[in-house]
Amino acid sequence: MAGSLPQGAVFPLALPSVSTFAYPKAARLTKTDEFSSVFALRPRRRSTHFVLYVRANGRPEARLGVVVGKKFAPRAAERNLVKRMARELFRQRQDQLGGRDVLLRLQTKFPRAEFTSRAAVRRACLTEMTSLLEVAAKPLPPPPPSPSAAPEQPKGLPA
Repeated sequence: MAGSLPQGAVFPLALPSVSTFAYPKAARLTKTDEFSSVFALRPRRRSTHFVLYVRANGRPEARLGVVVGKKFAPRAAERNLVKRMARELFRQRQDQLGGRDVLLRLQTKFPRAEFTSRAAVRRACLTEMTSLLEVAAKPLPPPPPSPSAAPEQPKGLPA
């Protein structure tokens, strides 16, 4: 009989909802405000094709945002390749990046003359993103003091 289970087959009643290899929604920058708050910072590091932005997020987990525009990767397959690679490299280093929002942005094209195959683009992405995520894992500099936190001098008294 087609579709029937073999006799004696045992299947788990419930499958785990999140595997150990998942990229959960909590690990993503999803809202415009979240991206804007990271973009407002100075870039942490630049590579040949990417720009890295990092900021403390005050949470225990790290979050990733990837920006790959059509201007720099006109083919959807290329944009998706870059995003998949970024997510996978981030997933492998998530425990080292705890408490940070990490944003990777593609800033230049992969010239067709130099990158004739997807394998060449993949190698370049792997090399650059790996080095950028290592920079992102380093300790963050302390936040600059806010101007309102400085003690005010009374007027008329020498400093």
